[in-house]
Amino acid sequence: MTDASTTDEVVDVLIIGAGAAGGAFAWSMADTRMHIVCLEQGDWMSPSEYPSNRSDWELLGHGPFSIDPNVRGRDTDYPINNSNSPISVVNFNGVGGGTVMYAAHFPRLHPSDFRVHSLDGVAADWPIDYNTLDPFFAQNDQMMGVSGLAGDPMYPPKQPPLPPIPMGRVGEAVARGYNRLGWHWWPSDSAIISRPYEGRDRCLNLGPCMSGCSQGGKSSTDITYWPAAIRAGVELRTRCRVREITVNAEGMADGAIYYDADGNECRQRAEVVVLACNGIGTPRILLNSRSTAFPDGLANSSGLVGKNLMFHPVGFVQGVFEEQLDSHKGPAGCCILSKEFYETDKSRGFVRGYNMQITRGSGPFNTAAQGFATGRIPWGKDHHAAFARYFDHVASIGILCEDLPEEHNTVTLDPQLVDSDGIPAPKISYTLSENSRRMLEHGLDRAEEVMQAAGAIEMHRSGLLQQSGWHNLGTARMGNNPNSSVVNAWGRSHDVRNLFVIDGSVFVTSGGVNPTSTIQALALYVADTMKKNLANLFD
Repeated sequence: MTDASTTDEVVDVLIIGAGAAGGAFAWSMADTRMHIVCLEQGDWMSPSEYPSNRSDWELLGHGPFSIDPNVRGRDTDYPINNSNSPISVVNFNGVGGGTVMYAAHFPRLHPSDFRVHSLDGVAADWPIDYNTLDPFFAQNDQMMGVSGLAGDPMYPPKQPPLPPIPMGRVGEAVARGYNRLGWHWWPSDSAIISRPYEGRDRCLNLGPCMSGCSQGGKSSTDITYWPAAIRAGVELRTRCRVREITVNAEGMADGAIYYDADGNECRQRAEVVVLACNGIGTPRILLNSRSTAFPDGLANSSGLVGKNLMFHPVGFVQGVFEEQLDSHKGPAGCCILSKEFYETDKSRGFVRGYNMQITRGSGPFNTAAQGFATGRIPWGKDHHAAFARYFDHVASIGILCEDLPEEHNTVTLDPQLVDSDGIPAPKISYTLSENSRRMLEHGLDRAEEVMQAAGAIEMHRSGLLQQSGWHNLGTARMGNNPNSSVVNAWGRSHDVRNLFVIDGSVFVTSGGVNPTSTIQALALYVADTMKKNLANLFD
């Protein structure tokens, strides 16, 4: 470690990462009136610069606003070596983190997801349960602004604060298929406001949710939690890329080394350090924080930092319908969902299950480009007729599979690839399990049944989607046993008593749903537990 510019100031709490977890945690901790600083390697986003303000918005999603950091290549991103994985990591670095570009599909984990070993004899049970997080789910729904419909029989009782996003013609068409088969479906909970809420105006059905919401109808933490946290006194510093967490002679975390916007090496001292960099960025920093006391990386006496990486393998079935569905209108990833095959039925040939997420279609550019790539929409004299057959006439069912933890699925430090400040990049080593493979095929078969029952005149099936690494989980798992986990039941490192992890890294199992709602509930739970234990936080 080289000498760094160090301030004499010691902050009470240093948060690394200003995304879904970091924003929720900062807001909750602000009422302690402690000096809280958050370092975010990205920057604030300006809604006026989002692609939806331009006519070439779809094209921008393949370049500077791509979900893939290796394609996007912003100076605030870091490269990721995905060469040893069939699934590529997708993320976003900036205030709001992944919530800037997520689809805002917002289900919670189910009660069974916390008891996988007890119920099915695989993986491990969480040290907490659904009821522990229930009040924090509700608190997060209020803060984020979640739209949904109470009464879903697949969950314990819950009450979203806003009415559901209209399911539109796509939802109506696909629900017809589920009704004919007698299978569960429900309007999805969405972190998108269906009516004016907390000074924000409602969703206008612009469509390009995954390249940033200019309207502000999508609930990203840069416009929900962070303004409230900053008003309450939290200090957020952008363009601060953390290289490592430092420790003192007693083995306690005492701050972080980071690079500022000009590439200057700086140090921030702290009494408590909190990691909120997602399931890729968090193990990257921990593994890079080597010292005499921690030669294998910080908080890694178990050897599990960076191991047990879980994605959610995803595949799609697209149905083409005779009637016009207005497919390009409305939130792309929020329509209806089905949990018909969510719980284990071993007669299917696998354990655990999957969510069926009904999504809308593409805009004109992506419809034409995808159609050309598959040969269904040619260039030339037949182009417009073929285009008209597909544009606004499609609906998709995405199969999102629960991924079980396996130690050979890892995040490590690449020996050669580095970011623009010379920090080693993460290397992903991941193999799709036979259980996940069977689950995905089962789900795609069922999706075809739904589309047929719904009246689709044509179906197209895609297998494992490569760019589906939105959900990066499990690489610093929580547990009661220090030999088989990295942090305890409230996110505190077993090895370093003033180091906490609050993001998707702590997941013990992945569930079969998008994790952001649960990640934020966990962050609020950790903050609440810390506040209750301030007098003996390091005991």
